[in-house]
Amino acid sequence: MSSITEKREDEFFKDVLKYFDRAAKFIDLPAGILDQIKYCNSVYRMKFPVKIGNEYQVIEAYRVEHSHHKLPTKGGIRFSSAVNQDEVMALAALMTYKCAIVDVPFGGAKGGIKVSPRTLNEDEMQRITRRYTSELIKKNFIGPGIDVPAPDYGSGEREMAWIVDTYATFYPNEINAMACVTGKPVSQGGIRGRKEATGLGVYFGVREALSIKEDCDKLGMTVGLPGKTFVIQGFGNVGFHSAKFVHEGGGKIIAVAEWDGAVYNQEGIDPLMLEAHRQKTGSILNYPGAVNYDKYGALEIECDVLLPAALENQINKDNADRIKCKIIGEAANGPVTPEAEEILNKKGTIVIPDIYLNAGGVTVSYFEWLKNLSHVRFGRLGKRYDEAANRNMISVMEDMTGKKATDAQHKLIEKGADELDLVYSGLEETMITAYHAIRNEFHSNQGIPDLRTAAFVVAIKKVAQSYSTLGVFP
Repeated sequence: MSSITEKREDEFFKDVLKYFDRAAKFIDLPAGILDQIKYCNSVYRMKFPVKIGNEYQVIEAYRVEHSHHKLPTKGGIRFSSAVNQDEVMALAALMTYKCAIVDVPFGGAKGGIKVSPRTLNEDEMQRITRRYTSELIKKNFIGPGIDVPAPDYGSGEREMAWIVDTYATFYPNEINAMACVTGKPVSQGGIRGRKEATGLGVYFGVREALSIKEDCDKLGMTVGLPGKTFVIQGFGNVGFHSAKFVHEGGGKIIAVAEWDGAVYNQEGIDPLMLEAHRQKTGSILNYPGAVNYDKYGALEIECDVLLPAALENQINKDNADRIKCKIIGEAANGPVTPEAEEILNKKGTIVIPDIYLNAGGVTVSYFEWLKNLSHVRFGRLGKRYDEAANRNMISVMEDMTGKKATDAQHKLIEKGADELDLVYSGLEETMITAYHAIRNEFHSNQGIPDLRTAAFVVAIKKVAQSYSTLGVFP
């Protein structure tokens, strides 16, 4: 079994810059414009004391705004003991390109708090989150039109609810206070579908890639997702929902890896049953019908599609030669290093890049932000009207044909779109359109070596166009 190179300090942002420079060669822009797009605009490093147990600990935290070509900036807050400035800068930069690719009108940002949520109770997490929010407020690094955080690794709806409550306390007359953060509980201004958005976006992206016959033929695969074998690394929010939608779409999950090990069954694993097993036992290990497996070795299991949905640098120069999948879908941020990608490209492996594939979260965050600014739930104004119009259409068809529709047909046709339907539809359209924009760029220029470079080209051109429109550049 293999091991994985430990996360490299001060390397992740360099990897992003390498990808940027590789793409910049295919874009006719002055060096000064490229430099403006390339580097982070604002880096806020803070330290603050919080009482943990019976002692006070000094917490190190960050908020980075990579690009102000559009406002607000947007990006999640990561809670991890491995957080460092380089990582947050890299993730902020990726957010800029991600938002550009899916046409979401935000600049990129990211936050990080250097703590391990596993070692903290709820009260301690709340104190840290609220204090972090107050520090952002002091320096004007949060606001509906300034910078809008969201969940990331180690955080979720609970932390976002604390953030919006803290912000509203500081700004009691701000009518749009709910829009200062996304990923909130639905009861606190959140939107239905946000929790599963990143995983659903991964599913839509992979499904679209597998729908193109020309590309599947090159890989020796049949068209379509049903029957394809998948390995999932990471079974958190993104990994679980990616697995769930893939399973529902007909894909076969043969292995799942987590921090404490992996499980493998060539005949397939039901992600819902695996999650139920984890809830019962506290681990995915010893899942009935599957064998326990090395968590790093699982990456090397032969399969059609590998979905790394954990942390960065998981596929690197040390293990890339042993990766046996045909497609890697980067559900996480930066799971494949540049050195590894060169090896994978030579092998003919397709890497669907993170700046496209995991953009489902920020896409639905955009929908939530719009909902908060408009102060109306999606579907509220039109759902009943649509249902009445559909009933009238059925009546006309019945009169014309002399046949009566069944109850099931009535239910299917009459239904008006509610908030979840609209969110899913908007996300699906976004992911399909963005994939073809990247693929078209890839095929339009014979020199572009891979989909990631094509994705960066698409993103850089859009950011540069925004600056040009604003009159920043001639």
